[in-house]
Amino acid sequence: MRDWRRWPCGWRSPPCWALYASFFLVSPQCWPLPPSQLHMSSLQALCSGLPLRPLPENRGRQAGVPHAPVRTPGLSLAEKQLALRNALRYFPADVQELLAPEFAQELQLYGHIYMYRFCPDIEMRAYPVEQYPCQTKAAAAIMHMIMNNLDPAVAQFPQELVTYGGNGQVFSNWAQFWLTMFYLSKMTEEQTLVMYSGHPLGLFPSSCSAPRLVITNGMVIPNYSSRMEYEKLFALGVTMYGQMTAGSYCYIGPQGIVHGTVLTVLNAARRYLGIEDLAGKVFVTSGLGGMSGAQAKAAVIVGCIGVIAEVDKAALEKRHKQGWLMEVTDSLDRCIQRLREARKRKEVLSLGYHGNVVALWERLVHELDTTGECLVDLGSDQTSCHNPFNGGYYPVQLSFTEAQSLMASNPAVFKDLVQESLRRQVSAINRLAKEKFFFWDYGNAFLLEAQRAGADVEKKGAGRTEFRYPSYVQHIMGDIFSQGFGPFRWVCTSGDPQDLAVTDELATSVLEEAIANGVKASVKLQYMDNIRWIREAARHQLVVGSQARILYSDQKGRVAIAVAINQAIACRRIKAPVVLSRDHHDVSGTDSPFRETSNIYDGSAFCADMAVQNFVGDACRGATWVALHNGGGVGWGEVINGGFGLVLDGTPEAEQRARLMLSWDVSNGVARRCWSGNQKAYEIICQTMQENSSLVVTLPHEVEDERVLQQALQL
Repeated sequence: MRDWRRWPCGWRSPPCWALYASFFLVSPQCWPLPPSQLHMSSLQALCSGLPLRPLPENRGRQAGVPHAPVRTPGLSLAEKQLALRNALRYFPADVQELLAPEFAQELQLYGHIYMYRFCPDIEMRAYPVEQYPCQTKAAAAIMHMIMNNLDPAVAQFPQELVTYGGNGQVFSNWAQFWLTMFYLSKMTEEQTLVMYSGHPLGLFPSSCSAPRLVITNGMVIPNYSSRMEYEKLFALGVTMYGQMTAGSYCYIGPQGIVHGTVLTVLNAARRYLGIEDLAGKVFVTSGLGGMSGAQAKAAVIVGCIGVIAEVDKAALEKRHKQGWLMEVTDSLDRCIQRLREARKRKEVLSLGYHGNVVALWERLVHELDTTGECLVDLGSDQTSCHNPFNGGYYPVQLSFTEAQSLMASNPAVFKDLVQESLRRQVSAINRLAKEKFFFWDYGNAFLLEAQRAGADVEKKGAGRTEFRYPSYVQHIMGDIFSQGFGPFRWVCTSGDPQDLAVTDELATSVLEEAIANGVKASVKLQYMDNIRWIREAARHQLVVGSQARILYSDQKGRVAIAVAINQAIACRRIKAPVVLSRDHHDVSGTDSPFRETSNIYDGSAFCADMAVQNFVGDACRGATWVALHNGGGVGWGEVINGGFGLVLDGTPEAEQRARLMLSWDVSNGVARRCWSGNQKAYEIICQTMQENSSLVVTLPHEVEDERVLQQALQL
């Protein structure tokens, strides 16, 4: 057995020394079993490499589960041969003849080779970390996170390895999953696993202070980073769209976007309606899939009436069974009737409408024009408009099944119908907006695609990133980012709800103590929103998949919460390591001119230095794994974003890594936002420099007299 004193690098005698010692003695079940005993542990078998002898039975696509839309990459014969060759290189020659025709059939039928034969026959979920066969706790934690991303209760299209967003891949095919699990089971503290767009390149020697895992997804040369090129490259199996937390193994189910939606709707009510109490107010939107499914629960938490349209009956029923939707109907008449009743009684309601959101918007216009009554106060859209022509947006002219058929058989006609539907949707929203109704873009590229479709979304005299309606970052969340607040999260790898309850208690105590010690009014408001969120999250049973929690926190809050959790692990109040992470949609993690950086006005909104520097800086400061992606949120070629995972194991080294890395992870973005001219970011970064003499940031000087510019340019 390995000497526990070598775990982790630079071991020192910490508090609760005896408990540390018992914690890091690796149990026998974490060590590989001989082949004759593999039947005793399905996880052991899962980590033993590709199953080749014998090959698993080819069961094809599983019935009764949602599947990704058929892709239409338009490959030539030579490109199809290349795609097949690329898939077969994962397998030895003696099985290639058998696998080649079924892989070719998948390519023909579905536009991609998923390797359905190798979809594991195991209950896919986040198992307690000690059950994974591994040599390092970091590897076991990563396995826990990967399997959570593919849990059918979490993933949108589990057999196609899509976690959310319609095309947010964890891997490109199942061979990659098997190899990754195998490498993780063998990885030591002196190795790093390198991932190229879903493909495990291999284990490479490194130091124990280096990341255990480095992920890149979709790093295509800029001139070739178009949608058309992407479809071909994905079909060839050489790149992948990892969305944000799908391809970085950090998704925590719809809870993450529930919290973001709660904060967005609360702050929208404050800004647009001038109210704190949303009783009787109506929020209309669309989408009940992987991310958008959160909207129903968020409406209940903030206390309003949420009406959410969804064309996919399976997605709607899934949210209803989970209890996230209170009621469902496929009748527009019934939908309007319930909306009126709930407004009158000031009920809290989440109502799912099984139908197209365009029909719902147009019916609301009809009600306004015939009765003079505007039945909606706030509105947005969470269709997957970053992927509008391949299942992300369904046109109102077709049923769900008709649309799925047409997008595969005649993509050009389908595109025309999508764009016509977008124009109709915007026309209805524009009519309602003449009343006291407020709409915002939720960062899903809705207004961008509507503009490309010729819809009336122009804002006269505006820059390239501005439309008739604001992005939620521009009006609602941008100031929060500039103050260093963003979606911080953690996962209790024990899988024990009691551990999560302890972390909730610790986080609440940290925020309450910060308020008691005195903070700015704007910071106090955010802390109070988060304390309310933690209490509501526990009451509303928001956990789907792994035992995870999210809250919006600033640099001080993140570090303090991390330190408190690490100390609780040290003293065994928490039974197993905790993974810290965040959404890529954060202060520093994403350069996205139509979302995260849409309130950057110095011309650098289309530059990606911040996200790339964040990825590198996190790796240098102690992250357990890091990821850098092309695409995410608003779509392929529109954004560069990155994320991290940091395993807290109760050691002093883990605390030091958390302090360094989390501080950088926030200050990088605040400094960039300060340099762009944001006054709130300027104040926060100056305050942070006062508190840490090692931080020295270049501060901007304003042009105080605009005439200087005007006179200079008259030359």
